[in-house]
Amino acid sequence: MRRRPDRPVRPPRTRTGPRHHRASPRPRHRFRIVVPLAVLAFVVSVLLTEGYTTRTFSGDQEGRTGQPATGLPREVTGGGPVVDTTRDRPSTYRVPDRTVVLSFDDGPDPVWTPRIRAVLDRHGTPGTFFVTGQQAVRHPGILRDVIRSGHEIGVHTFSHRDLSTQSASDVDRELALTQLALAGAAGINSSLLRMPYSSTTAALDRADWSVARHLGGKGYILAFIDQDTKDWQRPGARAIAEAATPSAPGRGAVVLMHDAGGDRSQTAAALDDLIPRLQAQGYRFTTLADVLGTDSLTSPVDTATLWKGRVFVAAVTVSGTAMSVIGVLLLVVGSLVLGRCALLLLLARHHARRRPRHAPGPPVTRPVSVVVPAHNESLCIAKTLRSLAAGDHPVEIVVVDDGSDDGTADIAESLGLQAVTVVRQPNGGKASALNTGVRRASHDLVVMLDADTVFAPSTVRRLVQPFADPAVGATAGNAKVGNRRGLLGRWQHIEYVMGFNLDRRMYDLLRCLPTVPGAVGAFRVTALRDAGTMSGDTLAEDTDITMALHRAGWEIRYAEDALAWTEVPASLRQLWIQRYRWSYGTMQAAWKHRHALVERGHAGHFGRLGLPLLTVFQILTPLLAPLIDLLTVYGLVFGNPLTTMLAWTGVLAVQTVCAAYAFRLDGESLRPLWALPLQQIVYRQLMYLVLVQACLTAVNGYRLPWQRLKRSGDVVLPPPLTARER
Repeated sequence: MRRRPDRPVRPPRTRTGPRHHRASPRPRHRFRIVVPLAVLAFVVSVLLTEGYTTRTFSGDQEGRTGQPATGLPREVTGGGPVVDTTRDRPSTYRVPDRTVVLSFDDGPDPVWTPRIRAVLDRHGTPGTFFVTGQQAVRHPGILRDVIRSGHEIGVHTFSHRDLSTQSASDVDRELALTQLALAGAAGINSSLLRMPYSSTTAALDRADWSVARHLGGKGYILAFIDQDTKDWQRPGARAIAEAATPSAPGRGAVVLMHDAGGDRSQTAAALDDLIPRLQAQGYRFTTLADVLGTDSLTSPVDTATLWKGRVFVAAVTVSGTAMSVIGVLLLVVGSLVLGRCALLLLLARHHARRRPRHAPGPPVTRPVSVVVPAHNESLCIAKTLRSLAAGDHPVEIVVVDDGSDDGTADIAESLGLQAVTVVRQPNGGKASALNTGVRRASHDLVVMLDADTVFAPSTVRRLVQPFADPAVGATAGNAKVGNRRGLLGRWQHIEYVMGFNLDRRMYDLLRCLPTVPGAVGAFRVTALRDAGTMSGDTLAEDTDITMALHRAGWEIRYAEDALAWTEVPASLRQLWIQRYRWSYGTMQAAWKHRHALVERGHAGHFGRLGLPLLTVFQILTPLLAPLIDLLTVYGLVFGNPLTTMLAWTGVLAVQTVCAAYAFRLDGESLRPLWALPLQQIVYRQLMYLVLVQACLTAVNGYRLPWQRLKRSGDVVLPPPLTARER
């Protein structure tokens, strides 16, 4: 004996009835628009901040060693490694004999800078750290530790760009951001700078010299090198220590090493060998400020600059944290998308091969009642009724005119079709019209379809065959797009075949089909009564009744060969209205039937399998899927464009395989799939926005009114495919 479901539990503040419900005040409407825009603005700002502050530089850390250009001052190209261009006449400085300046580029690094600093501190040796702004804002604590240990800080630009290839404004921007990073991270500015990719003064060319003069005008002292250890090549600790040793015994040198950009364990080990050995030979270690005869090349910043820098560092910290969260979410959504595709393909293949076409037992041949709810459907009703009258299964047709004012009922009556009964009632909404039709039905099986839908001659017969099994309470047919001309129609055609019908095959096998579509479905009247009949509690009455049937213990089947062609929206505005209603109504229905999660029997099976699948694949995954597109744009701008495009193309290829298989299962031509890439770029974004707005509507408790779609009446049955097209 089947139990009746519990009394329907209405979700708080989300109940929606027919047209007479009034909308909420306009401030809530603004809230639903402002929130997604604010979220989008936040994510975009995070991506921009993270992209610019973490974009890796190209090339190796090795300095350029091209031939010097003519016309450069001899005192520079033949002078010492420290160059002062702040005055009209440039001057250079050499490191005194038996003196070594150990310099480290590209930090601070959270792993290697502390290890190198520890070696220097252990030996009481100062170092000069040329830091990038990118690293300073991401690791301010490491920079402060270096300063507290008494080491010298220099500027190495913000993003390690080759300044000789940049415009003057770009150079100024690099330096300003770096100084802002130093101010926020440590409260200092530095007038000491090393240009990325520079080496000795002898290797300067005309472009370098032009930049050097510009930097001098900004007040920077430039640091070049005497000894390049090439430690980034990781030649071994001994080789690095040898390369750091002054080439001429007793001579002073500025030595180049690195504390970031890769594994610097060999550099740390080389210092442990180099420092004691040179100290034993009478060398001392110092800073570039000491070489210039000044106390320091850094200075504290004023209060305003300090707070600007702190805000900058905080913004980068927030963006870094947000990007970590986004990265996890991307991993989740990527797994869900690929897992969903794999699951759909696997179960659809199993469904096509092993699911019996008809239920066991004799075929269902008894007459069926067909209920057609209609409100102002004058453009469609004639075509719909003629398709039903041309069917190969005995039917009675009950047209319920729900308060139409365009002559819909008169047109239905004027057709003169046998077995057509027209029932007129005041406008009460779709659920009310369906219930009226069921009450007027003469048979125990009722087929329901929208008034803009056309059936194939065999649709009713195939739709009712699963009722040979007495446990079946409803069957879902295969709804297709009947007005697929135009790009928007093709996109929806792909969506119907690829998404809706593949999903139904999966749910059918798992015995948890969540929706019998309003365009083509059949019900056992006793099952409808057990489930409480059609309800106006939600905007998705088809999903609501299907879930109620599961909770009442009835099985739901999918008849993939019961074909119906329905009219889909022909404009973006109409599409938005329809999908907004679908999304919001589905959430309402899922909330209303949430208690199935803890129920027993078939209701519990649906609650613990169907509801989570619905939530994950129809709400959670689409909400997170925009991350794929946003991070694709991020990768094109800030990452490797080729790798990014390959990854995006790979996802598209997976989608194409799913679509092609779905089209093959449904006997559809593959020609419309040329529009799939455009669908992923344009159409999918629209569906994201619709779902986001629907979620905000649900959270905000807005009472969404019913909005009827405009009809065109241009639904047509496509011609049969040729063998070549298949």
